[in-house]
Amino acid sequence: MSKDFTYLDNNATTRIDPAVVAEMMPFLTERYGNPSSGYRFGREVNSAIETARERVAALLGCEPEEVVFTSCGTESTNTAIQSAIQMDRDRQHIVTTRVEHSATLKTCEGLARRGQPVTWLGVNSEGQVDLAELGNSITDETALVSVMWANNETGVMFPIGEIAGIVRGKGVVFHTDAVQVIGKLPVALRDLPVNFLSLSGHKLHAPKGVGVLYVNRRTKFLPFVTGGGQEGGRRGGTQNVAGIVGLGKACELAAESIAHEATVVRALRDEFENGILACVPGAQVNGDRVHRLPNTTSLAFAGVESEAMLILLDQEGLCCSAGSACTTGQHEPSHVLRAMGFDDTRARGSLRFSFSRFNTREDVARALQLVPQAVEKVRRVVAAA
Repeated sequence: MSKDFTYLDNNATTRIDPAVVAEMMPFLTERYGNPSSGYRFGREVNSAIETARERVAALLGCEPEEVVFTSCGTESTNTAIQSAIQMDRDRQHIVTTRVEHSATLKTCEGLARRGQPVTWLGVNSEGQVDLAELGNSITDETALVSVMWANNETGVMFPIGEIAGIVRGKGVVFHTDAVQVIGKLPVALRDLPVNFLSLSGHKLHAPKGVGVLYVNRRTKFLPFVTGGGQEGGRRGGTQNVAGIVGLGKACELAAESIAHEATVVRALRDEFENGILACVPGAQVNGDRVHRLPNTTSLAFAGVESEAMLILLDQEGLCCSAGSACTTGQHEPSHVLRAMGFDDTRARGSLRFSFSRFNTREDVARALQLVPQAVEKVRRVVAAA
């Protein structure tokens, strides 16, 4: 990779850790057996899957049998939602928020179009939900409450422990999209009243195409993908062995680097953010600056269009985003920022920067040079128009 390439879009995807690649390689070459086969060649591969399951469970603070391997966070979220609404015909109501990832948002919108009752909770200008409103929205007909742990665009974190407690107190199933949290913050699911949790491998230095759905062992569950009975009958289809092994290794490494995320990565984010606020007039942080991920900043730049900024920064080899990678190419302003009460001008003038353990102070220094230059250039063009 060119030394002039700076990657600050780690909420979109992360670099695969070289140790993860090394762990995967035998399962892409000589250890290619089907893990469902009864002979030793297959059983050895299945043993590697179970080792990965134990590593994931150790990071999540849960039991290995509560870990179901999927293809991605989106599949995990869809599975949780579909399972919850199929368990009881008298409970079909869903409660979620207006700032969810598209995996939850689009699924619930599709269900609503088919007549499924959905309550959409708003957020305040800090990106936080009203817990009293959440509690009051749950009824005897509620099947599921689905609230993300940390927002993928702003990094704002919801008080998941409190939310899960409220939902449990109402006797309702709770799901959280924790795709952006896992690997960045300590998690102990055995101490939280969470029924379902989604995670995605490529957000924590594992490959794309593998994810996990945590299913609490006391939670009733119906599989979304049916087939040959893999994953204990909870997810059909031959497992992506190399991806699963890689995810297991990535979780082991993540457990070792949690303190690094909270200190070094946070310091890089703060150095960049404070530098931008100091040298770019009109720059503002979107969302709660206290209760948020240690690696993420969402910045609004007055008088610019984010698309123009992205083009200029891309030409210089700096990668960031205007929001979720899953909505790139859409011309609508961020649904997250609009839900926070910001107008279209601010929403369209915002960029997300997200860091990882592979970033350095040199990356920060280069970004602090390039971003203000791009802002100034776009503003000059706008002023001359």
